[in-house]
Amino acid sequence: MKSSAHIIGAGGIGIAAAACLRRAGWDVTIIESNPEKVAAGRRNEMTLNGQSIHGTHFVHFDDWIPPKEAAVLLCTKTFDNAPIVQRIANTQTLVPIQNGYDQTLEKSHHPAEAIASFVSECPTDSLSARITRPGSLHIGPRRKVSNGEQERINVLASAFTKGELFPVKCAADIGPFKSTKLMYNSAISPLAASAGVDNAELLIDPLAQKLFFALLQENYSILQHAGLTLDKIGPFHPDTVMRILQTPFLPNLMGLFFRPSLRGTYCSMSPDMGSGQTEIDAYNGHLVRLAGNFPCPINNAVIKLVEEISRQRLPKARSHLHHLMTSLPDRVLI
Repeated sequence: MKSSAHIIGAGGIGIAAAACLRRAGWDVTIIESNPEKVAAGRRNEMTLNGQSIHGTHFVHFDDWIPPKEAAVLLCTKTFDNAPIVQRIANTQTLVPIQNGYDQTLEKSHHPAEAIASFVSECPTDSLSARITRPGSLHIGPRRKVSNGEQERINVLASAFTKGELFPVKCAADIGPFKSTKLMYNSAISPLAASAGVDNAELLIDPLAQKLFFALLQENYSILQHAGLTLDKIGPFHPDTVMRILQTPFLPNLMGLFFRPSLRGTYCSMSPDMGSGQTEIDAYNGHLVRLAGNFPCPINNAVIKLVEEISRQRLPKARSHLHHLMTSLPDRVLI
């Protein structure tokens, strides 16, 4: 019997996952709430890196009946999770591939998650995705799992590996990788999205770089204070990144190293700015909740900034970074 997966969300990650599983011979159904994407999918218009993806079924979310056995990959933004999780009675087969921490989803009993360190982008009303920055897919349990649950994880990981679109790394515990991804996303996303720049600009523009490095260090300190283990995503372990940031001259050298791979890549929060909703609560909001009484002035300031931009439907602009700088307490960035 052919293995099957239902992928919720035809964005960059959802399309990349679909392409990979189709290459592995799986039966794939994509669930979407955007009728334009559903119609385009039924016309076989889905592509990844310019290559057509054939044989994928498309179902509108309103018509979707969750499967009992097939893997269900959650590839939406976290602010869209509530109605999806409410509809899924059996979370045993649910595998989120998302950024950030959604409070509703965290209460679910699903056994596994996956974390993508590659960047896959897709326009809002299109099915033409492209991987703009290479990286791995880490997949593993989020809690203690049974032998049957571990076998499901292994089967899915094996299929992704067989698809050969990105390196797949099996983790004994996905938590440390998810925490590390949060550390980076919560520094990159609010700054790049507010300013309306690509990710490389955070390592080129002096003001953006100063804010970015300071926010990275604050995020790391919060996670350490919370007693969370971090693991390596990308070339350096977070501990090494912090030592680099605290060593004179090395941060600028690190910036030179990473700039080429970040040019032309945009954070997933960028298209949502000015729409009225972003994932800021799932990123920096989660860090603030973890911090408790631990000082986190930069995170509080970026949450306020992003919420103001969203509430007032303000255009993205570099001037927001100047506003952020002036709003911070004295000596925070020194």
